[in-house]
Amino acid sequence: MKTLSIIRPATLLLAMAALATTRAAAQDVARVEVSPATLSLAVGETATVSATAYDAAGNVVDIPFLYFSRDGRGSLAVNRATGEIEAHKGGEFEVLARALGPGRISGAMTVTVAFPPLDRIEISEDGGRYYVGVTRRHKAAVIDQADDTRDVPVTWSSSDESVATVDRFGVFSARAPGEVTLSASAEGVVGQIRYEVADNPVTSMAVEASQTRGRTGDVIHFTPTASGPGGAVDDIPVTFGLMSDPDVIATADFPPAEVDDQGRFVAYKPGVYTVTASVPGQTAHSTVEILPRHVAEEVELIGHAPVRNVSTSDLWVWEGVDGRDYAITGTHSGHGSTYWWDVTDPASPVLTDSLIVDARTTNDVKVSEDGELCVISREGASNRRNGIVIVDCTDPRNIEIISTYDDELTGGVHNLFIYDDHVYAVNNGIRFDVINIADPANPHRVGRFELDTPGHAIHDIWIVDGIAYTSNWNDGVAVIDVGGGDRGGSPENPVEIARFRDIGGATHAAFPYRSPTGKFYIFMGDEIGAPAFDGQEDGRTPEFMSGYIHVVDFTDPENPEEVARYEIPEAGSHNMWIDDDRLYAGFYQGGLRVLDISGELKGNLYHQGREIAVYKSYDPDGVVANAPFTWGPQIHKGNLFFSEYFSGMWTVKLQPRRTLIP
Repeated sequence: MKTLSIIRPATLLLAMAALATTRAAAQDVARVEVSPATLSLAVGETATVSATAYDAAGNVVDIPFLYFSRDGRGSLAVNRATGEIEAHKGGEFEVLARALGPGRISGAMTVTVAFPPLDRIEISEDGGRYYVGVTRRHKAAVIDQADDTRDVPVTWSSSDESVATVDRFGVFSARAPGEVTLSASAEGVVGQIRYEVADNPVTSMAVEASQTRGRTGDVIHFTPTASGPGGAVDDIPVTFGLMSDPDVIATADFPPAEVDDQGRFVAYKPGVYTVTASVPGQTAHSTVEILPRHVAEEVELIGHAPVRNVSTSDLWVWEGVDGRDYAITGTHSGHGSTYWWDVTDPASPVLTDSLIVDARTTNDVKVSEDGELCVISREGASNRRNGIVIVDCTDPRNIEIISTYDDELTGGVHNLFIYDDHVYAVNNGIRFDVINIADPANPHRVGRFELDTPGHAIHDIWIVDGIAYTSNWNDGVAVIDVGGGDRGGSPENPVEIARFRDIGGATHAAFPYRSPTGKFYIFMGDEIGAPAFDGQEDGRTPEFMSGYIHVVDFTDPENPEEVARYEIPEAGSHNMWIDDDRLYAGFYQGGLRVLDISGELKGNLYHQGREIAVYKSYDPDGVVANAPFTWGPQIHKGNLFFSEYFSGMWTVKLQPRRTLIP
């Protein structure tokens, strides 16, 4: 069994100082050069790039590299370890080589991939029956021979303009009964659909609201009924409109409410709103009253477990086998250290033990359901064998390493999850491996799962009821049966259930939530940007981070739909937790956010009065002074614990907002 050093609190700072001194003596990378500087490829071709690191004096530094592309569409498949590139789609892309050492210095090169010829044009509608007077915009997807959707100008045309016309934007308008073909063409490729236009039979219209009063953020459904001499006319498109009378009107402000083409209405401001439902020649309306949501609460600071010598990564809070409450915090570029705390009294956290393993970063820390085992992820090990460390935490005052596991995990484990005697470890950012730890002294791999898309990647995994939810950057979220679904999956044989690629996102973390409404949502958090500093020794502040939380309705896993977002204008999302109709989210420089997610969700939740609380932690003695940079939250026994990148772990408690009684 391989062992790693356990270092007690009294000697931890000395040990870390020694490590820092040793590493400072090594060559620091000043620049990275990638060869060749440019490449030209055709779709399907491969090539390999290489990188060389140099110190300030121009000497070569022997150091491993991580190769990756920022194309964002899987256009290039890049082998992270070897630098081999395979072109999948046309365009110009940047490939980076990052030195895996202090400073994260990178070099870049450019790959140009020739666009293949166009293959087909797909029109958004299916054709069929159309009614006189109906106008609807059609969209054209231009797809090339690499199955890539291209941004190519399209020319629209109608085969008989006496029956129907179409403008240059694809807006198709029926004028008289008859048959007509709608065409979209580009570079000699044509897509077509055919319509049979009939007289409009609708003679009356009605619309009914699911409720007549609600709060900001409530989703109200408007159901239209179009009728003619033969009864209901179900196949005529209904156009919804909105007349708004908000209580407060601000010029150039965001719209006070919205209604979509399915009649789903949500208001951002209190007021009176009238929704109209129209077909050619007939219109109906229904009016609702919207009140303020009033969910804000006070935030009470309970305690602070400071870590000021290194940056803090994730945390985990649990009830120990002795009935007391404990927490563990990892570190980012912190020489492999982890900290262990007694938080039974969250106002006075006590450091009980500490551990240094051979790693640069211990990004993720998780504890088993029975509170007996902790698993720590490792990245940047000195011997380049990373993997996981399995720790006996039955006594958090005397933690003991049981074993390590690095077989085929040498590229680094950034995130992991423990579920039912198995560790699901994110392996080198490409797949997850399933490791059986029923006998923690003898862990062994039993399964693995990897996406099949070009240039795929994975960042995070979360498991609930035998279903795994993986966050796959530009590939969005994948839902995988590992023993709790209906697809015959198991730890030995993970089986994919569904996948969803969010709208323009970069999925970094995902959290499932089954709402009391019967809806099943997956919250998909972006991470766009990277922590950096302005170069000043004093008063340094984190660089802007962006990205938001996408809310996807997965109630029907065969037809997931992105329905809402939680977007903070000044910050980007990171890790999150959901409990009892509340979302707890770390938003980096935007601090800790608590959001009411009760009821059906739609639209931008940030503007709906759903924010319960916002809290930013300022520590004048932090790694960077007074710089909130919230990493990850967890609710435990009514207390909200969260890790701060520059200052350790904090605890707050939410309290009902005090009101003045006249």
